[in-house]
Amino acid sequence: MSHFSNIKTQIRNLVSLKAALTDLDIEWKEGPETVRGYQGKTQSAEVVVEQENDYDIGFSWNGEEYEMVADLQYWQQPLSVEGFIKQVTQRYAYHTVVSETVKQGFQVAREQKNEDGSICLVVQRWSA
Repeated sequence: MSHFSNIKTQIRNLVSLKAALTDLDIEWKEGPETVRGYQGKTQSAEVVVEQENDYDIGFSWNGEEYEMVADLQYWQQPLSVEGFIKQVTQRYAYHTVVSETVKQGFQVAREQKNEDGSICLVVQRWSA
């Protein structure tokens, strides 16, 4: 019986996911890599975060989005699972917005981090 939990996310862009993890100082390995779980069970993922207890966290493509894959019984992160996903998702959204606006000819004019943890971005585009 597998102990792996698959947690849905709204993450669809692998480049932005990797950038988000890097922003948060989370070391990750590019896959396909093996996510190690309970009793030697493994699962493949495109991004793997190794934990010191040898039970990994992975992000695996399900055909629509990257699900987080982990044995939650052996969660060993400073944040709760929900807090971890929230932080990764916020940094993912940031990178996705910046990337898409740059593709459309915009650049970030101002960035402000608010007390509540939200980020306000002002983008601009000059036209001739």
